[in-house]
Amino acid sequence: MTACTINQPAITSKIPNPTDFTSDIPVTITATTVINLAIPNTTIPVKTATPTSVAETDVITEKTPMFTATMPTAFTPDMWMSLSIIPTVSQTARSIYRRGIEMGNDLHAFSKIGDCQSIPTYFLSYFDMPGQYNLGDYADLQDTIDWYAGSFSRQSLSVKGGFNAAAILSPLRADPAQCQANENPIQCEFRHHHPSIAIISLEEWWAGYPENYGAYLRQIIEYSIDQGVVPILATKADNLEGNNLINQTIADLAQEYDIPLWNFWAAVQPLPNHGLIAYDSSGELDMFHLTHSEGYYFYNDPAGIQSGWSIRNLTALQALDAVRRGLLEQP
Repeated sequence: MTACTINQPAITSKIPNPTDFTSDIPVTITATTVINLAIPNTTIPVKTATPTSVAETDVITEKTPMFTATMPTAFTPDMWMSLSIIPTVSQTARSIYRRGIEMGNDLHAFSKIGDCQSIPTYFLSYFDMPGQYNLGDYADLQDTIDWYAGSFSRQSLSVKGGFNAAAILSPLRADPAQCQANENPIQCEFRHHHPSIAIISLEEWWAGYPENYGAYLRQIIEYSIDQGVVPILATKADNLEGNNLINQTIADLAQEYDIPLWNFWAAVQPLPNHGLIAYDSSGELDMFHLTHSEGYYFYNDPAGIQSGWSIRNLTALQALDAVRRGLLEQP
């Protein structure tokens, strides 16, 4: 089993891994969370990714960004695990937001940038459909649903099953029916939708080259900031790379650029099998795709909120709510 597989953009150069990581990072967390789950942890089967060859195809070239990140003290390899699920908003993020509004970005629009775990079939879309969700104890989130009405169910031009971080930057992956010549998916999406916020959730990686993920994610972050779009980076639930390098990289970049981090990994830890499907329908080890339950948008139903998709949608909405309020400096 491979995750959201398509022919993926190439690694055109070897980028050194900046830090050595251990493979026995514990999965206990101490994050304070606004969701309320009491489901015991279970043992996660370990999947070893099979190296695959990568064709020399998509070459990514980018201009020097307007924004230069600072270099704070780096996280230790397991520190990201204890970070809060729901992000806080910094003055840096507010400055990006205000500049974006001056540039003409829509304060009532957000975009999604990602792979199969961000497609509207499962991710956020029902919040645009009154009667198809029940917030239960989270009724205060309705203000954010109303604020961003239309963005939840919209098919983003920078979301597709199989997209990885390099695909987001490659004109070869853009929709030719809606995108201009030499425009990549994120450029196309921002031109069409003019978002003020972007949820960046990219779980895909190259077998044998997970350290290259950060180089491409950095370009996505810097392009977003240059366009006045506040990035919300999301950690992922799986650990197919085996050493949590991708989540470590995501957290490090969120700290480096002083932008919001939605720690989705922490949110699914209390769930059975940490919200992941253990084996697919053919009996092969999965440990990438999220579990699904009936009524997973109905948060008044205790049974409905015990799946990976239910918690993904809830905590994404909570993250969006926290960032919206923080950017507007609301309590």
